[in-house]
Amino acid sequence: MGTLRCQVVPEDGAGSLPEASSRAMVTIFKAGFPIRWVAMLQPRSWCSKMQVPILSVGRPISTSPEKSSAIETEKFQMIYRFPGIRFCGSLSRMKILQTGITLVILPPSCYWYMQDLIPLDSLFFTGGIASFALVMLYCISHFFQRLVGILYVNEAGTMLRVAHLTFWGRRQDTYCPVANIIPVSETSEHPFDVFLKMHQYDCDQTFYLTLRFGHILDKKRFAQVFGNLDGKR
Repeated sequence: MGTLRCQVVPEDGAGSLPEASSRAMVTIFKAGFPIRWVAMLQPRSWCSKMQVPILSVGRPISTSPEKSSAIETEKFQMIYRFPGIRFCGSLSRMKILQTGITLVILPPSCYWYMQDLIPLDSLFFTGGIASFALVMLYCISHFFQRLVGILYVNEAGTMLRVAHLTFWGRRQDTYCPVANIIPVSETSEHPFDVFLKMHQYDCDQTFYLTLRFGHILDKKRFAQVFGNLDGKR
C-alpha cells in the first residue's frame, strides 16, 4: 500500500506540528485504516483540504451490479407511496435508543444486587425488560426493513426501484427487475389485506406493500408490474 500524502497547513502564529504527532499519523496511514476514520480523529487544522469520501444514505443497491451504472442514469417514475414510512423510520430509531438505554441500566443493576442494594426480583425484572426490548427491536427492525415506502419504475418499464428502510431507520433503495416480479394473480395474496407480500421468481428477498394505507399514483404502470388487482378481492 502506498503512503498517502497530505499537506499540513499550520495555523497562523503556530509552528510545525510535533514530531511525535507526525509519526503517529504516518503509522495510522501505513496500518491501512480508512481515510474517513483518520479524518475524524485528526485536528481540524490537519489536512483541511483533504477530500474524504462520503457514503450517501439510501444509495441504490442493484441486483445486477454490472448494470448499476446504466440504471442510475435512467429516469424513474413514482407509482406507489406509503406516507407512514417516515413515522416507521422514526419509530425504528426510537426503538434502538430505548433498547440501548435499557441495556445500559442492566450492568448497574447487577452491581447493586451484588452490593445487596436491590433484591433478586428487581434484577430479574430488569433483565426481563432488557430481553424483551431486544426481541422487540429485532421483530420491528425485521419488518420495517421489508416495508415498502415508495415504488418507482423506469421509463422502459423493465426495472422496479423499491425504497425501504435500513436497520437504523434510514432510506435504502433496491432494484428489482420487473420480469422477476410474480403477478398478484399468480399468488395466494389478497391485495386489499393490510399487507401485500411482493413475491419474486428467483429471489428470496421479501417486501411488503399496504394498499389499504398506501396510494397507487400510476395505476397503469402499477398493473404492468403486479398485474390486474381487480380480479382479486
